Amino acid sequence: MKPWLIFGAGKGVGRHLVTIALKQNRPVTALIRNEQQAIELIALGINVIQGDACDKKSIEKSITLAGKNPIVFSTIGGGDADHYGNITIINALEQAQVSRMLLVTSIGCGESWKSLSPRAKSLFGQSVRHKSLAESYLQTSTLDFTIVRPGGLTNQAGTGHCQRYQEEVHGMVSREDVAEQLAQMAEDKQAYYQIYALVDPELKPHWN
Repeated sequence: MKPWLIFGAGKGVGRHLVTIALKQNRPVTALIRNEQQAIELIALGINVIQGDACDKKSIEKSITLAGKNPIVFSTIGGGDADHYGNITIINALEQAQVSRMLLVTSIGCGESWKSLSPRAKSLFGQSVRHKSLAESYLQTSTLDFTIVRPGGLTNQAGTGHCQRYQEEVHGMVSREDVAEQLAQMAEDKQAYYQIYALVDPELKPHWN
């Protein structure tokens, strides 16, 4: 069973990935900046490095702790993490000769930018542009990548109805369902070098 290394495991999609790994009795390592979140994950039996996802040394320690050729997930976001953090992670993985990475960005990244409304571009545009840079960097790396662009994220319980799309699409999806999709794609070679939008067509807009 391949080990998992999760960047962004303290909350949201990354935290749901931790839950999945624990259910599978899978070795899992996480880089956590928040001290309280680190304490909580250590109590669950997770290998934790407390540090910043923009810090090269912290990332390198995490990769070493994770074991041989882990499957890597990055769900980090916000500020420098969108761009610089993910690029630093990609560089470190290449240097360590890790082969597999799944990156979570958002609908509107890359070629789907044109599908965003002017209001969405005004509200989220800067973050989307930074995530798009990370996507491009990953696509031109040596890694076996999968890029996932969720729709509007909610904290509702997963429905199991999330769908993958390779076309412009908008909608909502629960963080729990995004994590389930990532877990399914982790070792699926058909998902290598692919970009998917994730939306739950049955989920009504409900932000929380």
